[in-house]
Amino acid sequence: MIFAVVLAGGIGSRMGNSDTPKQYLDLGGKPIIVHTIEKFYVNPKFEHVIVLTPESWVSHTSNLIKKSLPNAEKITVIEGGSTRNETLYNAIKFIEKNYGLSDDTIIVTHDAVRPFVTHRIIEENIEAAIKYGATDTVVPATDTIVESLDKEKISQIPNRATLFQGQTPQSFNAMKLKKLYESLTDDEKDILTDACKIFVMKGEPVYLVEGEVFNMKITYPFDLKVAKTMIDGDALKGE
Repeated sequence: MIFAVVLAGGIGSRMGNSDTPKQYLDLGGKPIIVHTIEKFYVNPKFEHVIVLTPESWVSHTSNLIKKSLPNAEKITVIEGGSTRNETLYNAIKFIEKNYGLSDDTIIVTHDAVRPFVTHRIIEENIEAAIKYGATDTVVPATDTIVESLDKEKISQIPNRATLFQGQTPQSFNAMKLKKLYESLTDDEKDILTDACKIFVMKGEPVYLVEGEVFNMKITYPFDLKVAKTMIDGDALKGE
C-alpha cells in the first residue's frame, strides 16, 4: 500500500507577524495546505492521506478539509511530534496500527507549504521508492555554495556541479524507515534535519528524483507574494 504523509507542523515564525501558521494562509481563495493535500487526494494510487499538525490545530484542520474536499474520509489529521522526524514516526505508527506494515508499504512525505508539487514528481517518487526504498526530490544548485565553519570566513567552496537543493516529496519504504529510526541513538536524533539523513547516517542509499524550481516552499512573506503571482498564472494547474 502507498500512503501520502503531509507534514504541517510548522508555526510560520519566519512569515512575520502572522499568528496563523503559514500553511493556513490564503492562496488564491483557499488555504495553502488545502492546495497541497489536493495533489495527493486526487491520486488514486494513495490508500490514504495522513496530515500531521500541532495538537492545537488538529480539529481546525479536520474541519477545513471536510469543508474544502468532497468525500474526505480518505484523509485523516493526526498530531505530529516535537520534531520533523518524530512527526514522521507518528505517521508510520498510525499506518501500522490501522493498516499494518509490510515490506511493500510506501510513504510519500511532503511539506504542507509546497503546493506546487506536480503529478510527475509524485509519480516518480512512488516509482523510485518502490524500486530503491528511499528517494529525495532535488534540483541542481544554481548558486555557488560557500561553507564557513566559524561563520566569519570561508572554509571551502564545494564544486557546485555535485550539489543539489533538497525539496520534497521524500519517499520511503515505511518498514525500513521505521527500523532505521528506531536504531538511532538520542545523539543521532538530535542532529537530524530530515528523514533522508537517517538513511545516509546508516550507510543506506537515497536515490534522486528531479524536482522543479517552482516546487517552492512558502517560508517568507516574499515567497507568498511569488506564490500568489503563480496562482494568477494557473501554475497550480500545470503538471
